[in-house]
Order: sequence, then C-alpha cells, then structure tokens
Amino acid sequence: MTSVLVADDQILVRAGLAALIRAAPGFEVVGEAADGRQAVELAVRLRPQVVLMDIRMPGADGIAATARIVAAARPAPRVLVLTTFDLDEYVYAALRAGASGFLLKETPPDRLLAAIRTVADGDTLLAPSVTRRLVEAFVPPARAGDATPALTPLTARETEILRLVGTGRTNAAIAQSLVVSEATVKTHLARLMSKLDLSSRAQVVVTAYETGLIVPGRREV
Repeated sequence: MTSVLVADDQILVRAGLAALIRAAPGFEVVGEAADGRQAVELAVRLRPQVVLMDIRMPGADGIAATARIVAAARPAPRVLVLTTFDLDEYVYAALRAGASGFLLKETPPDRLLAAIRTVADGDTLLAPSVTRRLVEAFVPPARAGDATPALTPLTARETEILRLVGTGRTNAAIAQSLVVSEATVKTHLARLMSKLDLSSRAQVVVTAYETGLIVPGRREV
C-alpha cells in the first residue's frame, strides 16, 4: 500500500482528493491537513510515503511546509505539489524545497494516481529537460560558477555524478559515460544525497547549479 497525506486548506478539495485516493486499489490516506503547519506535524508523526501538497495555505504555505517536512522527517516522504497556479517560479521553489513533482489541480484522476506512484517509487515527476530549464531560469546568477565549500564532503566520483545528474542524464547514461555499472551510480548518488542532505533528484539538479558546478548557458560534456 502507498500511504498518502493530503494537505489542502479547501475542505471540499481536500475531501475529494482523499476520497479519490482511498477508492483506488493500492493506496491509503493516513491523514488530512488543513494548512502547512498541520501538514508538517502529520508528516513527521504519520510518516506517509507521499504528501500531496497544496501551495497556497494559511499557517505555512506548501513550499515552506515542503522544506520543513524534508528537513524534519526521516525517512523524508516524497512531496507531490498540487496547485492551480501554473507558474514557473512556483515550480522552481517547490523543487528547490525538495518536492519530487508538480501537478495542476485540473489533472485527471488517473494521472494523479499515476503521479503518486511515480514519486513514491523515488522518481521525479518533471522531465529532466524541464527541470534543467527551470533551474537555469531561476538559479541566482551571483552564485553561478562560484566555488563553494558545500561540495567538500564529496569524493571526486560523487562530484562528477552530481554534475552529470545536473545535466539531466539518467543513471543508465551516467553509467555508460563513466564505464561503471548502474548499481554503482545509484550507490554514489545515494551517498552524495545523504552527505548534502538532499531528498530528491530534482534537488540534486538544483544543487549542481547553485553550487556553481554547472554554469547556465555553458555546454556540459
């Protein structure tokens, strides 16, 4: 069973989402939150696999709540942001905070359920090319290309894999490029994510840019 916490301040929307998820085989709703603060409390206490998170809520918005959940809950649940606001800055902020995906509330029920399964399995819902476009558009220019001590804990191999993930490559493509097994890539990726306290592949991409490891506009090989 995939356990889900639903967070939305509109009671009808929240109840509808919860009912939809409960009716689908293989899912269970472990809790419902009416605001960002409650979402954080329930996520830490109930430890769902996925948090379905609205963005605009009282108490703490969905982006702030996502960052707190990712920082406080161990293991961190996957956060799937669901909103009516189709704005790139919201997507970027959500990914930077640790969200694993982003959907509009107009998404059909079958696609919503598929998205929950996707992020529960550890994948990012946005395509790598879309993630990279967003990051390149919103990464703070002053930090691009700057040396940073943030990467000091990483080995040379982990740093290289961080850079390659930042370019949008899959684990299989990275394995082929480095002439190692895909399992080896996954191991290094898991270690670097642990060292840098990252919870999603999207956050890895953001980190590769914000640490200056990748410079927007420069061709990466």
